[in-house]
Amino acid sequence: MTTVADTTAGRTVAALRNLYVARFGFALVWAVLLFLTAPVSQPVSVALLVIYPLFDVAAAIVDLRTSTTARPATALYVNLAVSLLTAAGLAVAASSGVPAELRVWGVWAITAGIVQLIVAVGRRGLGGQWAMILSGGISTVAGTAFILQAGTPAASLTNLAGYAIAGGVFFLISALRLHRTAKSV
Repeated sequence: MTTVADTTAGRTVAALRNLYVARFGFALVWAVLLFLTAPVSQPVSVALLVIYPLFDVAAAIVDLRTSTTARPATALYVNLAVSLLTAAGLAVAASSGVPAELRVWGVWAITAGIVQLIVAVGRRGLGGQWAMILSGGISTVAGTAFILQAGTPAASLTNLAGYAIAGGVFFLISALRLHRTAKSV
């Protein structure tokens, strides 16, 4: 017998799965574009840097609207605010160069990683969240690495492409795990 809770949970799992697949696709395309343009086009790379946290804002809004049974709303609202501030911070940091951009990105990666970790731990009952837990933890480490890299002569935006691809892969893994969960609900 299917209950209302099962139906609602099934919709939540399906919505998260679809969101995670979209996030994977975006991260992959974004990373390729950044890798190709960062060394040669400052305006394009700045636009890409600003777009990434804005996409995170859009994803958080979709998450808030669709995952009614498994949404740590406070953490998602924090993510919205942090990502909006990061987009603005990256636009400002662009006038100071790559080290400043890496520092802003690094702080964002740390805070967004902590938020992702909190959200994923809260959703662990849905399944597929271990990848999000790992991703949140790795994001905090990567953010620290970006801040440290900003102080070196090797500071480069192309490393952010690898960060985005890794995050995208974790979203894909979680989506695949949620697909299994959706079938069983």
